[in-house]
This record gives sequence, C-alpha cells and structure tokens, in this order.
Amino acid sequence: MIDAPPAPGEARRAVRLRPPGWRDPRLLTGIVLVAASVALGSWLVASAGRTVPVFVADGALTPGDPVTRDALRVVELRLSAGAERYLRADEDLPSGLVAQRVVADGELVPVSGLGAGTTMRSVTLPITGGVSERIRPGVVADLWFVPEAGPGAVPRGPQAGSPQAAREPRTLARDVVVEQVEAPDGALVVAGTTTLHLLVEQEALPEVLAALAEPGTLAVVPVGGEAR
Repeated sequence: MIDAPPAPGEARRAVRLRPPGWRDPRLLTGIVLVAASVALGSWLVASAGRTVPVFVADGALTPGDPVTRDALRVVELRLSAGAERYLRADEDLPSGLVAQRVVADGELVPVSGLGAGTTMRSVTLPITGGVSERIRPGVVADLWFVPEAGPGAVPRGPQAGSPQAAREPRTLARDVVVEQVEAPDGALVVAGTTTLHLLVEQEALPEVLAALAEPGTLAVVPVGGEAR
C-alpha cells in the first residue's frame, strides 16, 4: 500500500524543524559576533590595567624653578587619553626646562606648564602688621599698597592727582607667587614684620619698587588661598 504524500502544511513544518547546518549564514554571523565580543572584553580588561610612568613635583615648583629629575619623582598613571598632557618618565627629560606656573607638591607635571624661561622676577619685600597663615610657598596672591594717611603723602601710582589717592589702597601687582616666607615667631597673623620672597611679572616691577620709597605698608592678599 502506497502512503499518501504529506499535506503542504506538514511539509513546511518539517522543514522548519530541521537544525541549522554549519554553513548557515546566521550561525556563522553569531559565532563571529561572540568571538568579537570576547576579544573586545579581553582588550578592555588588559588596557584598564596598563599604566605609564609620569613625573610629579617632589616639592612645590614655582615659575622660574628648573625642572630636573632632582625636583621630580615618578608615579604610575593608568593609561588614558589624557596621559600625553603630562611629563612622561619613560622618555628623555629635555634640558633647560623651567616651570611657567605653580605646580604643587605631588601634582602631575603638565607639559603646558613648562618652558624655557619666565617673565617673572623674584623680589624681597617687608610686610608689616602680620601675614595670614594662608600665605605660604606656592600661593598665588595680589600685592597691595596702603599709603599712610596724612597731607604729606604723595601718591606715585596710577591714581596720582586724585584728592583721595593718598588715602586709598591700590593694587601694585596681581597674581604674584609666594616663593618663601621668613617670619619671626608669632609674626604670622599678629603684628610683626615678615619678609616675603615674591615672584612678580617684570612689567609690574617699576610700580612695586617705587612703592617701597613711599610712606605706607604692603599687603599680600591670597587669591583662592591655595597653591595652584
């Protein structure tokens, strides 16, 4: 007895239940995607653990300080897109580098903060009446002059000619950098004379030096209060 051929619907169902072969494009595509995901994950894990040696300041650097190996120490930094912005310790250190801005102790040394010279000059100034404890090496501040009150005071700064100029404080230089603080015991904050070594832009030097010959006092006001 001859079996009857399957109905059209039954033939289609049989074809659908057939397992895919190795040459099935969908199976090959799936294998490729899984392999790519595993490879990418392995690469990300390996990259996350990679580090590069970079320099940090071994003590605060101020503008004009020579940047040599004696002023630096090495730390390991995880590899990232921003690693090239810092001074690498696995490359030759160029000679003649000086700091162009303040680099705090332990801070990564930025390539943008280095150069071959600086326009700032070191000036030693006496500060009477006490100095804030926030004034310390590396701090950025503004330098002010407070004239003595009285008819004999003659201003020489940009406010010369004004009737009130002899009594009004004026800014001598902005963004000066504190290099060194020499203070006798108890001179900070309270009355006393403190000697400050400041880095001042060269263009501001004439007015700063002229103020030393005037009757009055100097005041240093920190900008933000922290080393930059």
